[in-house]
Amino acid sequence: MELAHNYSGCLLEVGTDEAGRGCLAGPVVAAAVILPEKTELDLLNDSKKLTTKQRAILRPQIEQQALAYAVSFVWPEEIDKINILQSSIRAMHQAIDKLKLLPEFIIVDGNKFNSYKNIPHQTIVKGDGKYLSIAAASVLAKTYRDEYMEKIHRETPQYGWDKNKGYPTKAHRAAILAHGITSHHRKTFKLVPIQLHLDLT
Repeated sequence: MELAHNYSGCLLEVGTDEAGRGCLAGPVVAAAVILPEKTELDLLNDSKKLTTKQRAILRPQIEQQALAYAVSFVWPEEIDKINILQSSIRAMHQAIDKLKLLPEFIIVDGNKFNSYKNIPHQTIVKGDGKYLSIAAASVLAKTYRDEYMEKIHRETPQYGWDKNKGYPTKAHRAAILAHGITSHHRKTFKLVPIQLHLDLT
C-alpha cells in the first residue's frame, strides 16, 4: 500500500511515533517529522517492515528532506514514575517541542494522545503504515533508540541489548535472573515470569 502524504490538508502537518514501549530496559524514544509536499523516500514504510540496513539508509534521507524533525528520550526512572503510556505521550510532546517549526496539525501513530498546545490532532491506528510523516518518525525513533541500546550494550554485554534492544526475549529474561537488574531496567515492568522471584530492592 502506498503511504499517503497528508491527513489534514495543512501544510505543516507533523507525524509522530515512538519506539521501545514494550521493552524491559532502556528509554522510550519518540520522533516528530514534518515532511515537504514532495519527498523522495522510496524505501519509506513502517519501520517494523524495514530491515536494519533500510532504516540506516532512510535516516539521513529523512533528516535531509524534512522541513523539521526532532527526537526525544524518556528514561526508565520517569517511565517507572508515570507509566509507559504517559511516558510515550510525553516523549512525543517533547519531540514536537523541539521542532524548529510549530505544526498546524499533529497525526499520531496509535489510539492514545494528550492534546498539545491546542493544536488539533488525530490518532491513527497503524498510522506508520499509512502516512509518510508517521513512518518517517517511526524510522527515526527506532534508529536513535537502537543506537542508544547498542551503546549501553558495550557497558553491560551480558544482557544482549545489541540483539534484543531491551525487548523481553527469553535470553534477556535469563540474563536478568542470572545477573540482576541495572539502572537501565524498568522496575515497574514484569522483568521475569511471575513464578520466578527477583529481588528489586
